[in-house]
Amino acid sequence: MPISAPHSPGHAPVRADSAVRPAPVAAPPPAPRLRPADREVLWLYLLTRVAVWTTAYCTRWLFPASGDARVPAPVLAPFEHWDWGHFLNIARDGYFPEGPGEGDNREAFFPGLPLVLRAVHVLIPHWTVAGLLVSLVAGAVAAVALARIAELHLPGSGAGRRAALFLLVSPCAVFLAAGYSEALFLALALPAWLAARRQRWLLASVLAAGATTVRISGLFLAAALVVLFLTTLTTRTTRTPRTPRTPRTPLTTLPTRRGEGTSRKRDAAWLVLPGLPALLYFWYLYGRTGDPMAWKHAQERGWYRHFRAPWEAWSQTWHEAFDRTQATGYAAQFQADLLAMVLGLLLLGVLVVRRRWPEAVYLALTLWALGTSYWYMSVARSTLLWWPLWVGLAVWSVRRRWVAIAYLCLVAPLSTVLAVTFMSGRWAG
Repeated sequence: MPISAPHSPGHAPVRADSAVRPAPVAAPPPAPRLRPADREVLWLYLLTRVAVWTTAYCTRWLFPASGDARVPAPVLAPFEHWDWGHFLNIARDGYFPEGPGEGDNREAFFPGLPLVLRAVHVLIPHWTVAGLLVSLVAGAVAAVALARIAELHLPGSGAGRRAALFLLVSPCAVFLAAGYSEALFLALALPAWLAARRQRWLLASVLAAGATTVRISGLFLAAALVVLFLTTLTTRTTRTPRTPRTPRTPLTTLPTRRGEGTSRKRDAAWLVLPGLPALLYFWYLYGRTGDPMAWKHAQERGWYRHFRAPWEAWSQTWHEAFDRTQATGYAAQFQADLLAMVLGLLLLGVLVVRRRWPEAVYLALTLWALGTSYWYMSVARSTLLWWPLWVGLAVWSVRRRWVAIAYLCLVAPLSTVLAVTFMSGRWAG
């Protein structure tokens, strides 16, 4: 029989068990897609974009193509240099408007950015504006994703904001604002890495496949994802506590939850996706040219990316940088690439010592690809894609406050000089 409370006028009997029943708790509201830390990163990103556009405006007036110019260059002219022309031509005319073998080696560029550019052009008729818009949006996504990756290492420390800042003011940061492929690649590669760290392998594989359509570096990212997946197989295994009734079970033979093995096989299968875009692109080039190595041969014809031993590539680059065989503009670029290669090798050493094998694989493949051609080219630009560098600097700066000040004082003038060099059309000598 239930126990009832004494009756009182105007009150119904109360059951004793209802007095201790917890009140229903409202479900928490869904978390916002953009956290406060993300908004801080976006504000930082916007401020650095204002700085880039201010530099572009001043460059038009102070560094015209002709010394006696009375009218500055068009507003968008600072961003219409070098590789932008290749991406524009592919998006507008395709790869072989004059037939295979008769073009400007544009098949050396992957189709991801031209495809996106062509799609945006449907809404934005001006090609340069469309390209800048793609980079603007992609750069914002990349900055937020990089910050979230850094926060995984030191949650709540502000490392994410610092990582984004270090990337956005780095010496070659101007290429994130121009109509180049770096921003779009990072906007796909960094969320892919973030998804993989959270073991969302399908999403990581799809995003990495998108990154592969943009740059060959997507294949290096795919290799890093495979290594990361293999490392998670060992970390997800747990030991069974030893009790008098439960003998010690070998780690390799622990029972798994029902369906877990199938789930892992499915996750592993997704990891083949990032390689498919490259295969499709090479197959397309083979169908048009009959050359299964058309992409590699275009790289060799246009940019001297013939295979050479690493020490020979270093020696040739050193010769071009310091033996006065090149104009000063070209020599300065070779010097920057040499410095970037040294930085990359040091970073690789740190990753290996700390046993961060997935990031080490990505960087090692990148350095091998860049360091085995006739001479170094675009190594300094490639630092934009080395997210372990920016994460490592951010974590270091949290633990050593002087690191952030030293970094900003060092790279701020370099970033400005290289931005002016690119925007004035003097980047390649």
